[in-house]
Amino acid sequence: MSDLFPCIELSGGPFARGVQYGKACPQIIARSIEIYGQQLLDMGYDWAGIKRLVHQFMPNIEAFEPQYLEEMRGIAEGSGHDFEAIVMINARTEIIHLGRRSMQDKPELDGCTGAIVLPGATANNEVLHGQNWDWRMECAQTGVVLHIRRDDGPDVLTFTEAGGLARAGMNSIGTAITGNNLESDRDYQTLGVPLPLIRRKALEANHFALSMKAVAVTPKSGSNNMMLSHAAGFGINYECAPDEVFPLFEVDDLLVHANHWRSAVAQVKLKNTGIGGAPESFYRDIRVEKLLKPFHGSLTLEHLKSAFFDDFGKPFAVCRPPRPSSSGEDNLSATVAMILMRPASGFMEIASLPAINRTFGQYRLEMESDYARYATW
Repeated sequence: MSDLFPCIELSGGPFARGVQYGKACPQIIARSIEIYGQQLLDMGYDWAGIKRLVHQFMPNIEAFEPQYLEEMRGIAEGSGHDFEAIVMINARTEIIHLGRRSMQDKPELDGCTGAIVLPGATANNEVLHGQNWDWRMECAQTGVVLHIRRDDGPDVLTFTEAGGLARAGMNSIGTAITGNNLESDRDYQTLGVPLPLIRRKALEANHFALSMKAVAVTPKSGSNNMMLSHAAGFGINYECAPDEVFPLFEVDDLLVHANHWRSAVAQVKLKNTGIGGAPESFYRDIRVEKLLKPFHGSLTLEHLKSAFFDDFGKPFAVCRPPRPSSSGEDNLSATVAMILMRPASGFMEIASLPAINRTFGQYRLEMESDYARYATW
């Protein structure tokens, strides 16, 4: 497979978009299904059991946004794969947790280091937003970029796993989002909305304030960290427990986050249960901050890229080279993708497996001149 992630153009209604998506990359979607389906099969589930797990999430998805199920039905139709398999991709974190819970086993979860740089720190008075996505190395085979042209709201450019509706991305009214794993003692006590769908909702929102609402108020199954920025010059980090959020704001125009709780309030109220799988989280964010701060006032996307290439402590580094996973499973973990965005310009660039590859694909989104164009509830 090419080092560059393919870009898929989508338009029309939800089902039509899904059909276009499925037809564009059926083999890549098949690989996504194979990766996560095999994890569940290895736990002892058969496909009938996997479908039962998937169906537990459908009422919450239907209540949150029925069009997302329609789009997933379209993906299934276009790709020739089972509808439940497409839902599994979009709820894979939650479904794998449910499957593991019955075995009292701990799954490997996404790592990630994210950063937002606000205009006061940059050379060109613009927002910079990026992330290293740490996960299963084989998922470098399944990344795609979706360019979604919408008739009822802002257009969307998002990097995701093939078959997924969103992961990291931006929209044409200046909003950008990335996400990092968090864990707490409140996780997986109830079922919430799968995380990729919350991110898609944030990208489809008619105004940045409504993107914030989507992240802050939507119930989640497990904890997660979501970083939101806006091209006009604002950034916010939401440390999300399933039923509560803890906002963090910039310090000296920088917001950096890894995989541990930083909010003092969260540290009092929650038990951090994820450090066993990512002990290096406590230096990854500090390393990125340390590498960016000397260039305050002159930062560019190249500085952010350089910070994300940091190899301090390798193989437990900001830029993770392929190494055995923390879960003990027979797979390699790595920084699967480095995603960098300039939301005001609609510019995104992504490298696959950046610890061993420095070729970036570039992707563009036509921006609206009026960020408030769609500003209704």
